[in-house]
Amino acid sequence: MNHDEQEHRPALPPSSEPLFDISRFEFEKLLGGRVFAWIGGFAVLLGVIFFMRSAVDSSWFTEEIRTVMAALGSFLLLLIGVWLHERRGHIEVARIAVATAIAGLYATAVVSTQTYELFSPVFGLEAAALIGVIGVLIAVRWSSMLVAGIGVLGALAAPLLVGAGTDGSSIAFVAVALAASVGVLLWQRWNWLALGAFAVSAPQLLAWVFQSEGSESTLLILAVLVGFWVLYVAASFGYELRSRSQGALAAASWFLLLASSALIVGAGYWLLDQTGDQIGLNAWIFGFAGAHLLLGGTAVRFGVHREIGSLLIGGGIGLASFGAANAFDGPTLVAAWSAAAASLAFLATRVDATPSPALSNAERLLFTAGGFLGLALLHVLAVEAPPSSIVYGVEDLGSSLVAIACCAAAALAFHHFGRQIEPYAATVAGFVGSAALVYLGSVLIIDVIGANDSGEAREIGQAWLSAFWAATGLGAVVWGMVRKSVNVRLGGLALLLVVIAKVWTYDLAELEELARALSFVALGLLLLVGAFAYQRFMPEKEDKTVEEAGEEEPQLYL
Repeated sequence: MNHDEQEHRPALPPSSEPLFDISRFEFEKLLGGRVFAWIGGFAVLLGVIFFMRSAVDSSWFTEEIRTVMAALGSFLLLLIGVWLHERRGHIEVARIAVATAIAGLYATAVVSTQTYELFSPVFGLEAAALIGVIGVLIAVRWSSMLVAGIGVLGALAAPLLVGAGTDGSSIAFVAVALAASVGVLLWQRWNWLALGAFAVSAPQLLAWVFQSEGSESTLLILAVLVGFWVLYVAASFGYELRSRSQGALAAASWFLLLASSALIVGAGYWLLDQTGDQIGLNAWIFGFAGAHLLLGGTAVRFGVHREIGSLLIGGGIGLASFGAANAFDGPTLVAAWSAAAASLAFLATRVDATPSPALSNAERLLFTAGGFLGLALLHVLAVEAPPSSIVYGVEDLGSSLVAIACCAAAALAFHHFGRQIEPYAATVAGFVGSAALVYLGSVLIIDVIGANDSGEAREIGQAWLSAFWAATGLGAVVWGMVRKSVNVRLGGLALLLVVIAKVWTYDLAELEELARALSFVALGLLLLVGAFAYQRFMPEKEDKTVEEAGEEEPQLYL
């Protein structure tokens, strides 16, 4: 190779050896500094357990000596961990050593009370509380969630660990431990650890409620449930109040809110249902609904977090709707569910609607609104105005019309508020609302004209129904052409197809000569008018100026 070729030879890429060395260094640091420490700590804990078991099997020492040895060994490991952290700076090893020591102290308390029965469960609770306090103090000083987790969760599980059961004193201990834990978790902003506290304390609370039913006063049990709910909400609401973040709502916060509300409201509902206190049951549900609405309004008013405020308000609306279902029936229930659907659809416009791989909070609220709307529609079609109503009429015309009108209003509100969030769902809701209005008119016509016992009156009612459907479909088509709305025109055409099918099947087969003639004449005239309108007024090309500008004309679905 000559000198020129060497001079113009492209430079070789930099050696990857330094990157390899850095990667190898990080791997060694992870394996030697953390993985080995974890394995070592776990091995020490298992070694203590195996030693205690072997000592029991071989009768090497008395139970008292075994307990003292385990306690001293765990306490010595605790001191070593503290010394390492404070003097040598071996942070990871120190934390694992302390975590292992705290777990060993809890195990010693469990064995000495449960297995050896050297101490009473009350003494075991006191020892567990002391261990938890030591663990929390160290965790706060070091800002270690690992140590705090073992200390906090161990203290909360102490009644189960030491065999104290789930009586009144045990649940009082759990309440005190939970209150202290919530304070520490809020101070350090360990919101994920709050979920662990909920997971450990909630089953004990439920066990106490189920066991105390009949032995404790209902008012006392309900008061305890409210107290635990306040603590759970404080852990979630307080975290958002402390952080003041307006980004995405932390998963731990919204999950803790939903889970705690479902747990407490459900437990209280079961208790009051067992006692048969209907008034107290309604007060319980509506009371929690009001509390959720108040908290949600506070969060929105004082800027705690927009999404947590909407979540609480949505939960309050949901509880109020559930309470309405429990307390009321008929059109009142439909009105409550419809109001919930409309309110949730409005709230969806007040929360973050940023597109994401998962559902946004706005989409969650909107689909929840759809669920309430679906419940209202199902109740109407099953109770107030079943499909047979357009043949035989309804039992109570006023109740039926109110129920159908509420559903129609809720569906149109869903359409109005949901257009910018979920256009397809909003379009479906618009068609549902329009269909509900048509159904309302149909029920009114049949009940007023065609529900008479006379066969002639029923047939005349069916003829009027066909004419009403055809006129409504034609009106929708004309309105759609005037407003250049494809959806409205399609809805009108769909209704015209339905009335054509009805006239050529049901009316032709079931109606007498006069009613049949009226149906066909009315349909034919209206179809001729519709065809003339299409040929005369339908433009060859839609005006896209409005759509291209990014604005859409308001559309009324008829």
